[in-house]
Amino acid sequence: MQSSTYTSPLAGLTTDLDRLAPRIDINADQIDVLEGPKEFYETLKAKIWGAKRRICLSTLYIGKTEEELIATIRDALIHNGPGLQVSILTDALRGTREAPDPSCASLLASLVAEFPEQVEVRMYHTPNLTGFRKKYIPKRINEGWGLQHIKLYGVDDEVILSGANLSNDYFTNRQDRYHVFSSKRVADYFARIHHAVCSISFLLRPSDHPSKFVLEWPASNEAPDPLRAPKNYIAAATSLLQPLVEAKLPQSAPTTSTSVYALLCHPPTINTELPAFTTLLNHPIKSYTFTAGYFNPHPIVTSALLAASGSPSPTPGIILTASPHANGFFGSKGISGMLPAAYTHLSLRFLQAARGKNIQLREWQRGVVGQKDGWTYHAKGLWVTLPGSSLAGPSATLIGSSNYTTRSYGLDLEVGAMVVTSDEGLMRKWKREEELLEKPAREVTEGELEGNERRAGWRVRVAMWIVRAVGGAL
Repeated sequence: MQSSTYTSPLAGLTTDLDRLAPRIDINADQIDVLEGPKEFYETLKAKIWGAKRRICLSTLYIGKTEEELIATIRDALIHNGPGLQVSILTDALRGTREAPDPSCASLLASLVAEFPEQVEVRMYHTPNLTGFRKKYIPKRINEGWGLQHIKLYGVDDEVILSGANLSNDYFTNRQDRYHVFSSKRVADYFARIHHAVCSISFLLRPSDHPSKFVLEWPASNEAPDPLRAPKNYIAAATSLLQPLVEAKLPQSAPTTSTSVYALLCHPPTINTELPAFTTLLNHPIKSYTFTAGYFNPHPIVTSALLAASGSPSPTPGIILTASPHANGFFGSKGISGMLPAAYTHLSLRFLQAARGKNIQLREWQRGVVGQKDGWTYHAKGLWVTLPGSSLAGPSATLIGSSNYTTRSYGLDLEVGAMVVTSDEGLMRKWKREEELLEKPAREVTEGELEGNERRAGWRVRVAMWIVRAVGGAL
């Protein structure tokens, strides 16, 4: 049992969050926390294999060589009957990057060709990249104008929220976070978001074209083509999505211990995640841990983290981010190879701003990227312990696709959830998740980051400007 001193801050927090986002009350045992990429992949495949009614996958992209994942979906369609419907949403720019060579789009087109009545693939295209910019800006660089960045994997009455995409590194050696919600109401709500975004996205069709696919804008879509009428597209998309973030959902019995607040960011008009983030940290808290694989937080996020650990009560705060040797750009050629050092410089600037506050910066590392047993770090989120709670673990967590950067809140389409609980069992799950992520990490100090080995030269400062310009990495 939790003490009455705990109930009060939790009630105050949920009252404030109720004003910001739809709430779904569930039992704590309806949430499972997965530990790593292999467990994520095996769980995802098992759930797809057993699907009876629906599979809704929202992701930035599916790796162009992920034949096993596609085979699992194909087997589910064959063995589980014609009633199974599969809907896949990816980003149009990232999903077609390699075309006309094999790509995410060509891989998915083969699935549509085989099951035209059961599989639909949609590709979201930002309204920010049109006209001459669309025509002349090179691939990969053009992705800096905005992406479909949601990572939402729903099967029947369950859904996995994560920051992981669907490609080999996210299944093997790239650490992320993964929450499984076994709740029909949670799965239904996020399926509504998924299908709403699908209805304002391009439809992928198989083709004899060398790329093996074409993208079409169906007349039945809920918005005009973003490439032809971007302003009208934004207005229509806002009208479609705004009711979802303002919805007051039916609640279950008041005995449930856990509330899920669904969060959505569709720039430039809709953003419920950033207000939820600041609302949580503006409450009296006992401690927090914030993690981002690419540490380049939005200025409001930075201010909230610093303020939470400031006077008059210096709340302990931990910042967990990737070591340069666990950064996905480590060892890359050209300017991108300087990005790990650029993120280090951003970490230094944060520590300089945090002087006198009770904040630690820790860098996560397992081996070295590109070498045997080397991992990358892609986890992002926030855990908060409220005052008066037991020592079981955090009382609230934020999970989803966002990197919490200027880009996340200004350009990309993101979905997440703020989950709050009074259940000690779930608190212990979150505490274990924190501990496992922190285990391969070590504290770094301002002095270390200022040392000769890690000091940023002018080339790195140029790379840092690029990071700022595109709002952070994916």
